Amino acid sequence: MVYRLYERKLQRTLAQERIPGHIGVVVDGNRRWAKLAGTPTREGHQAGAEKILEFLGWCDELGVKVVTLYMLSTDNMNRSGEELEQLMGIIANTLDRLGEGKNVRVSPVGALETLPEYLSDKVCRLAEQTKDVDGVHVNVAIGYGGRQEIVDAVKGLLYTAARDGRDLNSVADGLDVDDISRYLYTRGLPDPDLVIRTSGEQRLSGFLMWQSAYSEFYFCEALWPDFRRLDFLRALRDYASRQRRFGA
Repeated sequence: MVYRLYERKLQRTLAQERIPGHIGVVVDGNRRWAKLAGTPTREGHQAGAEKILEFLGWCDELGVKVVTLYMLSTDNMNRSGEELEQLMGIIANTLDRLGEGKNVRVSPVGALETLPEYLSDKVCRLAEQTKDVDGVHVNVAIGYGGRQEIVDAVKGLLYTAARDGRDLNSVADGLDVDDISRYLYTRGLPDPDLVIRTSGEQRLSGFLMWQSAYSEFYFCEALWPDFRRLDFLRALRDYASRQRRFGA
């Protein structure tokens, strides 16, 4: 009862104009949650998937327009075959549930060619299915690595220049930040205003390296499956209290 009262009080302090338009989330701590609970790792990933669906509901309620979820990094893909297979199965199931009448538009973010065909096909079909949904725009970062994204962006820019008959000197002379941005996985979307990482770790692990240059960061001690609505509201309050300088 006290928890709910505090939660409602905290929400009332948040001005709508200070709600971040784009939130990136490093959903970290599923494996540690399972270990602490004495359950198989799969149960931690499943609990994390349930939290994602709950979290997106909070974002919809509070007016967050864009969410980017760091669900599967390129480094994660080096895990044991059994765990990776289970994790990808849980991600596939989560994508199915997002497509079942949820008020979300889904876009893939990552090197889809590194994923099993069934998973890359599923997220692409979901993106097509939800492209006209006027709800939270959810970027699903799977098979994602920040360095690889920048490499792929540069490759895309160079391929386009070659197709247009431009030489390397002319490309280099005219190159600017916007040129790279147009070839990122998140092209066309605003950069994240706020990046949240759970589990107490205070690093980005390659998440949105280019896009987060001027983002605000919030590190939360809670493991992802334990992340509460109250924790989210505290992150939003902290963000609202800051004066963004954008490098100035």
